[in-house]
Amino acid sequence: MAEKDPNCGYCVGGEPLAKFGIKICDLKVSQLILFKEQTKPGRCIVAYKDHVSEMVDISEEEMHLFMDDVVHAARAIHKAFKPDKVNYGAYGDTGCHLHMHLCPKYKDGDEWGGIFQMNPQKTFLTDAEYEEMIKKIKEAL
Repeated sequence: MAEKDPNCGYCVGGEPLAKFGIKICDLKVSQLILFKEQTKPGRCIVAYKDHVSEMVDISEEEMHLFMDDVVHAARAIHKAFKPDKVNYGAYGDTGCHLHMHLCPKYKDGDEWGGIFQMNPQKTFLTDAEYEEMIKKIKEAL
């Protein structure tokens, strides 16, 4: 098992994760996280189980399982929130933990036809609203 980074929210959860997300559940080789900034309803992150930086740092089998997790999460987002499109973003210049953003886009929403903003700081929800979103996603998984 790979080492965990004590400063990485994906590795340690708790307060570092709570700054930007809420863990929904574990998948095959990843965890599914609800992104707290919800300008795009249903936005989530699929984070690999170990602290590696790149897809090239894992075996081909693990890479396929990671992508299976991404697709599984995307299907749940489509079922639960009915977006017109889901954009996928694999970043990590500073965090260096393999993860993918799943960003639902809606034709009647902002940024349709453009690249999503990483963290527009526009829409944060109540705890009850986050719980309801998580329930919808879990039901759709």
